[in-house]
Amino acid sequence: MRGGSAPHGVPRAQRGIGAWAAGVQLLDGVSEPRLAPAPQARHIPAPTGGHKVETISGQQEHKVTEPRRFLFLQGPHGPFFHRLAKMLRAAGAEVWRVGFNAGDRAFWFGAPGYIPFRDSHEAWPDTFRALIDEHRITDIVLYGDTRPIHASAVEAAKAAGLTVHVFEEGYMRPYWVTYERGGTNGHSRLMDMTVPQMTKALEMSDLDVPEPPAHWGDMRQHVFYGALYHWFVMFRNGDYRQFQGHRELPVGKETMLYTRRLLLMPYTAVERMLATTRIKYGGFPYHLVLLQLEHDASFQMHSPFTRMREFLEVVIDGFAAGAPRHHHLVFKAHPLENGRSPVRRIIKELARQHGVTGRVHYVRGGKLARLLDHARTAVTVNSTAGQQVLWRGIPLKTFGRAVYAKPEFVATQPLAEFFAQPRRPDTKAYKDYRRYLLETSQVPGGFYSSKGRRHLMRQVVDMMLDDEDPYDALKSGKAAPRQPLRIVQ
Repeated sequence: MRGGSAPHGVPRAQRGIGAWAAGVQLLDGVSEPRLAPAPQARHIPAPTGGHKVETISGQQEHKVTEPRRFLFLQGPHGPFFHRLAKMLRAAGAEVWRVGFNAGDRAFWFGAPGYIPFRDSHEAWPDTFRALIDEHRITDIVLYGDTRPIHASAVEAAKAAGLTVHVFEEGYMRPYWVTYERGGTNGHSRLMDMTVPQMTKALEMSDLDVPEPPAHWGDMRQHVFYGALYHWFVMFRNGDYRQFQGHRELPVGKETMLYTRRLLLMPYTAVERMLATTRIKYGGFPYHLVLLQLEHDASFQMHSPFTRMREFLEVVIDGFAAGAPRHHHLVFKAHPLENGRSPVRRIIKELARQHGVTGRVHYVRGGKLARLLDHARTAVTVNSTAGQQVLWRGIPLKTFGRAVYAKPEFVATQPLAEFFAQPRRPDTKAYKDYRRYLLETSQVPGGFYSSKGRRHLMRQVVDMMLDDEDPYDALKSGKAAPRQPLRIVQ
């Protein structure tokens, strides 16, 4: 099979989403052009115009290279992967996309190169190897590297010598997106780097660390695209009957939980206001616990816990044993917590068992900064919100594998001792670490809003087409200068 045509033709359901796609284009702020024919394999110059080769006569000539061939797997909800593929095609690359459900298909917007996977998950590894051989794939692109279909694909791609491009929510979200090669979070190259190594690499750079914009976030678009994606999976998934999601709960059950959350939002807002008011005007020192979603990949794959209750018990036990009796403990729920795990009930139960009921608080969602600004310490498994803690110079204790869990600025004390006498982080070391990330894997922009995607696309496509990954490019002194956020429009 050549070019971008699907192996079994285009299913009827795909032809029926044209009107819907047009509507989403208006929401996205950019209308889509008519579809171009599927790309045909051809010889093109390298993205930089080819590379020069010295001939015997001393003259230089361009060497024509094979095109890059990208295979996209699952991406963030919304149009980002569609637009990224479009720009890669404009750069001369060939692009295919494997879709595992109707949501994947819908957000490809009928573009060339769509390949539906309708078999069982057990058949996926062999299918993936056949695809990369058939299309002579050079690169794979995916969002998150821990879901089963991605984990097996990454393993096979590395064995075949392919370049693995992994996107993830920003380590310094919400103003940046993470782009790495090979893996992210607990699989990131950052896990094996020391702060002195990062500081040494920064000798090749004179970047002033950019400040985040005053107003830039895309949570509403994130929720909207997520709901739309799951609607397609629930009601238009007839062509993908063997699809299995990477989460424990069925899509229908998860949708019911989010619907309940939306209906209760007015009540939740009042409850949150009362809780934060008690904390703000209570006048007591408090320690902040940054909760994650129990089903989050970082929690499940890169921590010693499998259930949130295990983490809550460790924290409340340590607080009861070590914190001064006038200190309080505040649990901050994840913004997308939908009640899958009865976190609040478990916290009340454990606080009662440890005799600290009057000193423990629970806050649903809301602005993290308002609670962090007055916190004495913070505790988390491995939430990326830990970066905001370190940014403020607040002592931080972690329990899981995290790219920022370096001994220079994350506490190594036992938890009870940490609550009693926390050690402050080395802020100079953290500034070097943060600057290193902003020079390498953190790209300004976002996946979900049209403005965020514009910022992101301006830089990340060239980073993907570069021969070196961001870390090696900085080390070799060849990294392209980053555009500060404040001047990118």
